[in-house]
Amino acid sequence: MLGAIGLDGTHESAYRALVSVGAADVPDLARRLALGEHDTERALRRLERHGLAAQSSGRPGRWVAAPPGVALGALLTQQRHELEKAELAAALLAEEYRAAAAEPAVHDLVEVVTGAAAVSQRFLQIQLGASEEVCALVTGTPVAVTGGENDAEERATARGVRYRVVLERAVLDQPDGMAELTAALGRDEQVRVVDRVPTKLVVADRSLALVPLTGRSAEPAALVVHASGLLELLSGLFESVWREALPLRLGAAGVVEQAPDGPDATDLEILSLLLAGMTDASAAKQLDLGLRTVQRRVKGLMELTGVTTRLQLGWHAYERGWVAREH
Repeated sequence: MLGAIGLDGTHESAYRALVSVGAADVPDLARRLALGEHDTERALRRLERHGLAAQSSGRPGRWVAAPPGVALGALLTQQRHELEKAELAAALLAEEYRAAAAEPAVHDLVEVVTGAAAVSQRFLQIQLGASEEVCALVTGTPVAVTGGENDAEERATARGVRYRVVLERAVLDQPDGMAELTAALGRDEQVRVVDRVPTKLVVADRSLALVPLTGRSAEPAALVVHASGLLELLSGLFESVWREALPLRLGAAGVVEQAPDGPDATDLEILSLLLAGMTDASAAKQLDLGLRTVQRRVKGLMELTGVTTRLQLGWHAYERGWVAREH
């Protein structure tokens, strides 16, 4: 627990033992810690440098613990100060980077990343650096980045980053394909499926993209594309594939495809209640659903119909015969 202030497990145990007895000599403390006397004395010297322990002036060879409230408080204050300086340095570096990126040289618009570890690391960085949305095309042939590296997705979605993912149908046939898909849907990621996607692709916040390079070379490589016309082209490619793909959702029997020509029964119930004047919260309570689920389904219907307002959604619902007009 005290690793953040520079103490490892041995030093923390020594300090805790010393605090519990108030004062002790080296042999006694060594027995309590099940350490050799030499290692125990070295740990005490380390604590002394941190201001957590001191040798007794009245009894040579005896060590006393510094009051935790005072000693640890001072160390924590120092750590906070160091963290503030690091945050300031990071902010200044970010400002310098933005200033340099305002007029990027042509050769800086695309960078080539070579090696499986390097490609995987950039994939992780792109996801963790996203603040709004990550869009991805996933093929059935893994490159350096595989579907198993989903810890970044969990951390990003926990921060509120939205995911839109199009899977090639072959991905579902892979050993962990369905398990990873179920986990993604459980994180409220929007996932669709098509027979084939043109390339593996990741786009973060429409400002950065990663495109794995395929070829005869045994060493994996990828292009990292920064804000440019090429990035707009890649974003457009994703949107084109996304529009043609079929949505996937979690049903009672597992993952199912949602037909492209209309909503499911739950969607129709939600639409009917909303058109009857109910709020999202009231509809959720009526149908025993979560408020977030209702809002996500309404948003999905708006994307399905290509509208931007709920008023337009209601009109489309009537025109498509999803709900009946009352006479």
